[in-house]
Amino acid sequence: MADTQRPIVLAAGGTGGHFFPAEALARELLARGEAVALVTDKRGQAFGDSLPEVTVHRIRSAAPGGNLLAKMNAAWQMGLGLLGANALMRHLKPAAVVGFGGYPSVPTVYAAAQGRVPVMLHEQNAVLGRANRMLAAAARRIAVAFPEVASVKEEHRPRLVRTGNPVRPAIAAQRDAAYAVPAPGDPVRILVMGGSQGARVFSEVIPEALGRLPAELRARIHLAQQCRPEDLEAARAAYAGMGLGRLELESFFRDVPDRLAACHLAVTRAGASTIAELTCIGRPAILVPYPHAMDDHQTANARQLAAAGAAWVMAQPDFTADALAARLTGLLESPDALTAAARAAHGWGMADAARRLADAVLDMIANPNHARTKEAAE
Repeated sequence: MADTQRPIVLAAGGTGGHFFPAEALARELLARGEAVALVTDKRGQAFGDSLPEVTVHRIRSAAPGGNLLAKMNAAWQMGLGLLGANALMRHLKPAAVVGFGGYPSVPTVYAAAQGRVPVMLHEQNAVLGRANRMLAAAARRIAVAFPEVASVKEEHRPRLVRTGNPVRPAIAAQRDAAYAVPAPGDPVRILVMGGSQGARVFSEVIPEALGRLPAELRARIHLAQQCRPEDLEAARAAYAGMGLGRLELESFFRDVPDRLAACHLAVTRAGASTIAELTCIGRPAILVPYPHAMDDHQTANARQLAAAGAAWVMAQPDFTADALAARLTGLLESPDALTAAARAAHGWGMADAARRLADAVLDMIANPNHARTKEAAE
């Protein structure tokens, strides 16, 4: 066990994709008796509500981008953040710092490296993010979720350790939920999710695609689809009179773990958290990568899952009603393909990612000069 008088600091901010694994690691470390602190930006202040044992510290940060004035402001905010992070490191004297990507992690990781504090980075995607690229030279270990990660310099590859991407406890609890193969004539449950805000392209294309399926196939489909709030009425109108076996349209599903476990097929984006949840439970998916993701990392994520036989990738320009109808017809009329993909997804998933990540952090603290490669210990 690491010295509990010296906390393990987690640096995460920005989107939920950075916070979910940080929260999972915090829970695992707390369960082992470690002290944990979080350094974040203003968007991460609510983190402490779910984990009151974690001390939350806020520092300034900003993403470089936009016009010259915006870039100058970002540099100023980063400078202030670095000053604040340096002071915080001197105060906390952490045993280690774990950065989860995103520009809010940059000042804390830099300050830790300057103070010779052991640093680990966690990369959720199949492409090393820009913030993590900036910080890679400062890291003693780089924990990754995917077997192959692009944009990693060769001299940094010996520091890679595959831990997986931690998921919420409610998702991990569904790890052993059996995949119920749809028998001929039985209902087929399809779950459509487009990220935290839904995906308009799904609301536009999926109703038209389902309308082109044979009536007897439509009658078997039990569809649960997440839509943007402003798209709900249009989606209801598009599905009206279609003859689906069941239809649920919502702007937000509070029971995603249960719905994922119950579905036969998911249609989703290819963000890191989505991939981790699909593979933890083991559910086949049609993946439509968000085309404007930074460094096109969703396409890289999706391709690795497809290469493992766990999913089918449809680029958004190719995600047409005709193409989707053909894909769905083939899959729903050949349940063996769905079963094989579910099995492949389950085999690819790492439900114990939080344990692996915690093991890697504590091993780094105990052996700071020893780089572990490949996968974290079983």
